Amino acid sequence: MTNKSRTIITLVCSLLIFTVGMFRILTESLSSTPLFVAYILAITGFIGVIANGVILIKKLQSN
Repeated sequence: MTNKSRTIITLVCSLLIFTVGMFRILTESLSSTPLFVAYILAITGFIGVIANGVILIKKLQSN
């Protein structure tokens, strides 16, 4: 597995974590997840999306 494909996988996973957190915050349908955990998931997922996006752009430009 190349570095580029690992970066894409982590970008998608970070986006999924962000989506789960935002889904809980906006709909309040997942009552088993505390709201505090939803905020942590949304913040860390957003940071992961930004960081992995920047890394992927740098890797694509270097080729």
